[in-house]
Amino acid sequence: MLPEKSLAWGRSKSCIRELAAYGSARKSEIGEDKVFDFSLGNPSIPAPPCVTEALRELLSADPVQLHGYTPAGGLPSLRRAVAEDLNRRWGTAFTPELIYVTCGAAAGLAACMHGLLLPGEEALTFAPFFPEYTVFAEGAGGVLKAVPPTESFQPDFAAFEALLTEKTKLVLLNTPNNPSGVVLSAESLARLGELLRAAEQRYGHTVYLISDEPYRELVYDGAAVPCVPDFYDNTIVCYSFSKSLSLPGERIGYLAVSPRMADREDVYASLAGAARACGYVNAPSLMQRVVEKCLGQTADISVYKANRDLLYNGLRERGFRCVYPDGAFYLFVKSPEPDAKAFSERAKKHELLLVPSDDFGLPGYVRVAYCVSGEMIRRSMPAFEALAGEYGLLP
Repeated sequence: MLPEKSLAWGRSKSCIRELAAYGSARKSEIGEDKVFDFSLGNPSIPAPPCVTEALRELLSADPVQLHGYTPAGGLPSLRRAVAEDLNRRWGTAFTPELIYVTCGAAAGLAACMHGLLLPGEEALTFAPFFPEYTVFAEGAGGVLKAVPPTESFQPDFAAFEALLTEKTKLVLLNTPNNPSGVVLSAESLARLGELLRAAEQRYGHTVYLISDEPYRELVYDGAAVPCVPDFYDNTIVCYSFSKSLSLPGERIGYLAVSPRMADREDVYASLAGAARACGYVNAPSLMQRVVEKCLGQTADISVYKANRDLLYNGLRERGFRCVYPDGAFYLFVKSPEPDAKAFSERAKKHELLLVPSDDFGLPGYVRVAYCVSGEMIRRSMPAFEALAGEYGLLP
C-alpha cells in the first residue's frame, strides 16, 4: 500500500513539462528552427561574469572545504551577507539568525508549508499561481484555496475576504507573478496587510504571509517590487537566485523571516525543522560561496525586456489580448476560445507551444515564456498571424 497522494503526484504530468517534452520530440522530427517553443521558464541568457569569476577563484581553493558540508542553515558568511544586502535594499533589520539558505525556492516553499501548516489548515494564494503551490500545501497536510484576480490582475479583495476564515494559516503571494508578469502594487500590499491584521484580531491566531520572489530583479520600465515585510510584520520572504543570476539548475536560494515578527525565533526553528524533515539541509556548498560573491548583481535582463516588447507588440498587432507584464519573463494571453487547452492544441498545429492556464488556477489564458531568443520570437510571428487568422482576430 502506497500513499495515494504521492502516487497521484508521481503519475500526474506537469502540463509545462509535457509540452516541453513534446517540443523536444518535434524538434528532432522537423528541425529545431521550425518549432516555436514557449513552454519552459528556463533562463535563456548566460549567468553574469561575476559567476564565472567566482567559480574560477573558488576552484583554486581547498577542494575538501569547497565541496564539504556547510551548517544546515547555510554558511554564516552567506547568511550575514544576505541580511546585509536586504537591509541595504530595504532599510530593514534582518540578522543572519533569520536567514535560512535553501535548495532553491521550491525547498523554501516546501519548508514553509511543512513548518507552518497543521493538518486541515488552509493556505490562500492569488490566481494565477505556480501549479506546484498545490503540491507543497497538500504535501504538508493543508488545503490550498485560490483568490481570483481583478481585471488589472491585482487581487480581488472581496473574494479574498470571503475565503479568509479561522482555518486560514498562511497566505502565499508571488510578485512579479508567474504566469502573468504582474507586480503587486503598494496599494494592494497595504490592503492585504490591513485584512490580515484584522483576521489575526478576529480569530486570535497568527496568519503568516509568504512572499515568493524569484523574479524580484526581473522588472522593466522603472517598475519596482515593494518590500513586502514593510506592509505586514508576519512575513517570510522566499527567494531564489535561479532567475536573477540565471542559475536554475544549481538550486540555491534562501528564506528570510521578518525581524518584526513577534514569534520569529520559533518560526525560524520550525522552518529549519521542516527543512530537516524534508531533507532540504546543506544547500550546495559551492553555489553558496558563488552567490555570496555575486549578491546584488544580475544577468543582462535588458534582453528579456526587448523580448517582452517584441512579443507583446507583435501579438497585440495580430489581434490577441495580452496582460501587460511589468516583470518576470512571461506573457499571459487571453485564449480566443473558452477552452484554453483546445486553443493550445490548435496552436501546436502551427508549431507554437503555449501552456494552457488551467493548471495555474485561472482558465481561459495561455502562458507564453519569452525567455527565448529574440530571433525565435521574430520567426514565430507568421505562425501567430496564421493562428490569429483562424480565429478572425486580425485587424
